[in-house]
Amino acid sequence: MKYFAAIFFAIASPFFATAQLMQVKETFTRADSLRGNLTPARTCYDINYYHLDVKLDVSKRFISGSNLFSFTATQDFQLLQFDLFDNLKVEKVEYNGQSLSFKREFNAVFVTFPSVIRKGSRENFTVFYSGYPTVAKNAPWDGGIMFSKDENGKSWVVTACQGVGASIWWPNKDHQADEVDSMLISVTVPPGLQDVSNGRLRKVSDVGKGWKKYDWFVSNPINNYCVALNIGDYTHWSDVYQGEKGPLTLDYWVLKANREKAQKQFGENVKPMLKAFEHWFGPYPFYEDGYKLVETPHLGMEHQSAVAYGNKFRNGYMGRDLSETGWGLKWDFIIVHESGHEWFGNNITSKDLADMWIHESFTNYSESLFIESLYGKQAGQEYVNGTRGSIQNDRPIIGTYNVNKEGSGDMYYKGGTS
Repeated sequence: MKYFAAIFFAIASPFFATAQLMQVKETFTRADSLRGNLTPARTCYDINYYHLDVKLDVSKRFISGSNLFSFTATQDFQLLQFDLFDNLKVEKVEYNGQSLSFKREFNAVFVTFPSVIRKGSRENFTVFYSGYPTVAKNAPWDGGIMFSKDENGKSWVVTACQGVGASIWWPNKDHQADEVDSMLISVTVPPGLQDVSNGRLRKVSDVGKGWKKYDWFVSNPINNYCVALNIGDYTHWSDVYQGEKGPLTLDYWVLKANREKAQKQFGENVKPMLKAFEHWFGPYPFYEDGYKLVETPHLGMEHQSAVAYGNKFRNGYMGRDLSETGWGLKWDFIIVHESGHEWFGNNITSKDLADMWIHESFTNYSESLFIESLYGKQAGQEYVNGTRGSIQNDRPIIGTYNVNKEGSGDMYYKGGTS
């Protein structure tokens, strides 16, 4: 969601305290504590690997499937916590061929093992679940799963859950302090649609009646909110960037009708961005998983190795210059800013939501460095000075992305200043 943060997140500090980032929250509950605190039931295990295997019935807006947790015990324990929003049903938790007892408290699930799990041991359990996931009201600020249609009436379904948490749609240890080391994302989708998720596509399987399963493998550590589904009628093309660590694969997935303008916009922005950021910050952090841009019906998100893009192939921020200097219209804000988060937010991740400014501050700075690399130091400084107008409260800063029934939309400002 970091484009929101590019200017907005770092300034609109009251939203750090919200479950959904655009909803002001003034009181805190037991449910908030269960999600935010690192209790012994969470710190007792270190996540090593997930296999998320889900089927999305788009017409019914129904999700079902499982997630395998592979972990290493950091201490002796018998009780652990994982997280899943309580509108989704935990059907069973399976360990060594037997069902474990569990209890739910709000969006937390507590599992009891039949005997003590010893420190240093590596174990697995699988959570089976199903239900009607939260529908995003205003993705990506008000998160969940976004169900929309493309201009041809085909389903276009994506996830965006930063702030509210990944457990809004899949079971996991939902805290930024523990990133899984690697994971397999398996997504089964209806006929005529594709899924694009993080990492590299390993296999596409026909599972009958036109339904297909897409297996994506992520070989690098990834934070939960970056795990993404992007389901639509996509077209795909590839390129290669000769980067600091050698050839970096570039993969682009957009709606078929947008291929020509996407090829132009991505071609003009992606490689200059990579050149600038590798110069300033070192090699792109995820060569093993590649770099992808995936068109989405919302504005964008820094989903690791599968950056969500909804800037409508325009320069600036939905055609606007956030700095009001002219420099912001010479490049595509979403491509540059969201990709900057591959270094700051994805590669370097804060351990707690309260420290998300780390992601935003450095990525904001990356914008001016990108401008400086193309147009000189003076241009970069002018851009920084221009964006300060929002901090000085002379411009509205709180953004909302308004999506119409066709799945398209525009950014508009609402409210006063912050």
